[in-house]
This record gives sequence, C-alpha cells and structure tokens, in this order.
Amino acid sequence: MNSATLSLAIELLKRESVTPNDAGCLDIIADRLTPLGFTVEFLPFGPVANLWAHRGTADPVFTFAGHTDVVPVGDLAAWGNDPFEPIILDGHLYARGSADMKGSLAAMVTAIERFLEHDKSHQGTISLLLTSDEEGIATDGTVRVIENLQVRGQSITWCLVGEPSSDTCLGDVIRNGRRGSLNGQLLVRGIEGHVAYPDRCVNPIHAVAPALVALSNHHWDDGNEFYPPTSFQISNITSGTGAENVVPALLEAKFNFRFCTENTVENLKSRTKLILDAHNLDYTIEWHLSGDAFLTPRGALLDAVSGAIRQVLEIEPQTSTGGGTSDGRFIAPIGAEVIEFGPLNATIHKTNECISVTDLDRLSTTYEDILTRLLRN
Repeated sequence: MNSATLSLAIELLKRESVTPNDAGCLDIIADRLTPLGFTVEFLPFGPVANLWAHRGTADPVFTFAGHTDVVPVGDLAAWGNDPFEPIILDGHLYARGSADMKGSLAAMVTAIERFLEHDKSHQGTISLLLTSDEEGIATDGTVRVIENLQVRGQSITWCLVGEPSSDTCLGDVIRNGRRGSLNGQLLVRGIEGHVAYPDRCVNPIHAVAPALVALSNHHWDDGNEFYPPTSFQISNITSGTGAENVVPALLEAKFNFRFCTENTVENLKSRTKLILDAHNLDYTIEWHLSGDAFLTPRGALLDAVSGAIRQVLEIEPQTSTGGGTSDGRFIAPIGAEVIEFGPLNATIHKTNECISVTDLDRLSTTYEDILTRLLRN
C-alpha cells in the first residue's frame, strides 16, 4: 500500500482545500508536471486558483479536468479521524476529498507519468484543466479558464472529468452527458391586510397555489433514450410576517428545472410564463442557468473509455446522464467530447469519506490505458 498514486493522493488530502481555497494543491501537481515537459499556467480569477497545463500544441487535444476544492467537513466529532489527516483502514483511504476528487487527480498525474515513460513522442496534446471552484459557486473556475482558452483559440477535442461516477464497483457507470439545470426565483405580489377583511386584501399564497400546481403537473417533454423527461421541482416558498392575522404582501418561490436535450432554456422560460400569465398573477421572475444539457454520443472518447474499462477492470460500463451538474457543462459547449469517469460515489460529501486503495491504482491504470488508446504513436 505504498504506490505512487496513493502517496500523491495522501499529499493532496493533507491540504485543507475547502472551496474555494486550493491550499497549495495545484502547486504540488504543477511540480510533478513540469519535469515531464508540460507548460504550466496558473490562471487565478478572484479568490479561485486555476491551472491549465499542456504538453504539446497539436490536435487532437486530450484534457483531464477536475477540482482541488472540497466541501466542508461538517461535524468533526462524527469523523473517525481528522478529515485532513488521511488514514488507511481496512483497505480504504479516509479523508475529505478522497473520492471527490483528489484520488482522481492523483490517478491522472501518475497515469500521465507512466504513459510518458513509454511514449514521449505521443500524438497531439495532453493537458489538464484544474480549478478550486467546483464545489462552490463555480463562477471563477473552469468557466473562466474556458473563456480564456477560447480567446486564444485553444480547442479541446476530448475531455475526461474525474468525477466519482461509479456506483457499486469501479467503472460500472460512466457519464456521457448531464441534464441542464435552470433555476427560477418567482416573486408574487399581493395586497397586505387584516385576515378578518379578505375583501380588502390579495393573498399571494392563495393566488399562486394553483399556478404552482399547474407547473408541477405540466408535461414538459418525454425525454429520450439518454435522458429521463424534464423535471420541475419547487425548492423553497417564503411568505408572511410571522403573525397569524396578517395577509402577506409578497410570496417568494424558488424552483428548478432539470432538463434534457429535448428541451431548451427559452422554451422552459416561455412555457412557464404562459402558465403564470393564465393565473393573472402580479409577478416577476429572475432566472439563473447553472448549466445547459449536453451529451457525448458514441465516438472516439466514449469508445476509448469503455474499452479501457473492459480491458483493465474487466467490467462492461453503463452510460448514464443522471446526477447533478459538473464542470463538464462548461467544457462541452466549445465542441469537446466529455466523459466523466472516476471512483465510487457512495461516500462523497459524507462524514468519513473514503476511497479503496486498490481502486486508486486501478483507476490510474485505466486512465493510462485511455491515453494510450487515444494518443499513442
């Protein structure tokens, strides 16, 4: 249990990189890449640390993408160890970020190191796009790096995101797309007054309730072979003064669409407006798009990832577009094929987060095989 991947993972996990703090993780990775002939660029935006590193300049461009930041640890007393003092117990490495996703970062680096031992004159370009702003608001991380790369005319052909995609065993699930996420904040105005005089009031709770039911019951689309139908969920409703005898003047509701490639942002907005207008509400909406839907169909990247998993892990991977969002949503729109493949997700964001030590090395070997399939001479 003293592999290069494990050692690097432990070194990264000792850094208290709670989002958006990188805590020096990118420096550790840069120090490993520079002797391999990588050009390393640090691209900080606001409080966020970002790194773009590349070896070569020709197409095709293969990119490992990931993040060094982790979510807060929560209740320290519930952990069996200090979350930033990694321990190995029963074949698992315990620390915050072990599965999401410093284990993947270590596997990427050691995979590159071994690949270059055998193929120093590989085809195309190997690159890494890393950020410390994936677990946070994600406004100064990958999205800003992509903007910077587009300005300079830099393309990405294939991108492998190391998010923990596996469900029950390493490699059983890979993600070849993600649903889009559209958030709405609805403000409904009424007329405040005494509950004993309803004729002098307009209760925004009563007014909006049928509209929210209509939105919840509306059929947005049928989905397709890759995606379930678009879903609408109300996440928050706030209204009232706290008094039992006052009709409130305002109601605020927050909701979210998780939408598939059968729908568009503009279509969801316009249909929402039609439903609300039909209920004669005095309202405004503020919209926020977290990410558009994207899909990577069968092609060179999906074939390479699937083939490597079959070869190294001896399992047939299933493709999925489920789950939340990832930074792949910022990379796919520039024309890149994007696949997410990483360790088990059973303990991510939980107390006592961990990763199998054996899986760390197997993940690194699989990443190396993917590089070989795509960039070998």
